[in-house]
Amino acid sequence: MLISLCIFVSGLLCPILALDNGLALTPPMGWLSWLRFGCTIDCDAKPKECISENLIKRTADLMVSEGYRDAGYQYITIDDCWLEKTRDPEGRLVADRRRFPNGMKALSDYVHSKGLQFGMYEDYGTKTCEGYPGIKGNELFDADSLASWGIDYLKLDGCFADVHGMGVGYPAFGQLLNATGRPILYACSWPMFQEVNGLHPNYSAVAESCNIWRNWVDIRNSWASVLSVMKWIGNHQDKLASFAGPGHWNDPDMLVVGNSGLTVDQAQVQMAVWAILAAPLMMSVDLAEIQPEFKQILLNRAVIAVNQDKLGKQGLRVWRSKITSRHPHQEIWHRELTEGAHALAFVNGLTHAVTVTYTHEEMKLPPLDYDIQDLYNLGTGINQSLKPNETLTLRINPTGVKFYKFKYSPQK
Repeated sequence: MLISLCIFVSGLLCPILALDNGLALTPPMGWLSWLRFGCTIDCDAKPKECISENLIKRTADLMVSEGYRDAGYQYITIDDCWLEKTRDPEGRLVADRRRFPNGMKALSDYVHSKGLQFGMYEDYGTKTCEGYPGIKGNELFDADSLASWGIDYLKLDGCFADVHGMGVGYPAFGQLLNATGRPILYACSWPMFQEVNGLHPNYSAVAESCNIWRNWVDIRNSWASVLSVMKWIGNHQDKLASFAGPGHWNDPDMLVVGNSGLTVDQAQVQMAVWAILAAPLMMSVDLAEIQPEFKQILLNRAVIAVNQDKLGKQGLRVWRSKITSRHPHQEIWHRELTEGAHALAFVNGLTHAVTVTYTHEEMKLPPLDYDIQDLYNLGTGINQSLKPNETLTLRINPTGVKFYKFKYSPQK
């Protein structure tokens, strides 16, 4: 049944209410096709890599059989290039008939049958970033179609759109999604497009309108790209972090973990910092080809627990070395957790190993007694304690990280 709302009627808008869909109370976890598979549509040349029904079904099967679903990864989401280039005679979106022969409702049903949730991509503009039909001018039809297919997550991009109008259009489309009666996690790209065009997004309005939102440019399959996103987030954290919390999160983009661009140490850095940031954990990797050491990082329950901590407080980059300091190119990222605990990621940006020493003040830790857990080496017997008058000395691998949880340990 088509939605009946005054939004978008005769070019006028109703008053926009805050998003209230009860979703993303912790950062969403799942899989997204874009970084790994992009807009690969030639299924004859690349049958295992093209954006297709087969790819989504295969990935859903692996998310279950390889333990990702049970570790908390819920959403399996198709990015751009799932569409036909034109709408049907009624103006409806149509999935590519060759690559998705059974249509999106049947694919959604398959994903749901695996105990997973199904996500899709569209664009706020007249076209998607790859030139397929966008929602502009067809908002009522498209919200109705997406809900009728049973989607649980919508990534709404912002190519071919007026960046100045995003503060109206994105909230309005979110209300159309709500009006369908189907809970759909709403992933917005509104702030990113305004940031890169030198505008100043209203993050208070963004947090009221979206469950998650992209802040900066697309992450790429490289260590340099991961570092650049970390740097941008850290440099702008004062205007971002306060708007994150249950139901609404900043999104630094997909996990590169498991692809060719990162070493194991670099993959551990991204996973640790994304956990500190309370960021969505959206994998973008071929789960049929991933190497065991990267799979272990993605399935690390202790790291996931930091990301999913119920306090819902985004962490910060609390210390960054200067060129002239005693340990250059080092960073500390710190997140407050429930029950007075703290998670800290100590990042080494150098291409050689370093030994570094930090004080409580540098780590932004209250001067208390702590038991320390090494979140990448639980059960190895190397966990330790830290007293108020002590410093913490670490040896960190090249372009690597130490990721610790500090728990208050009162003296007996």
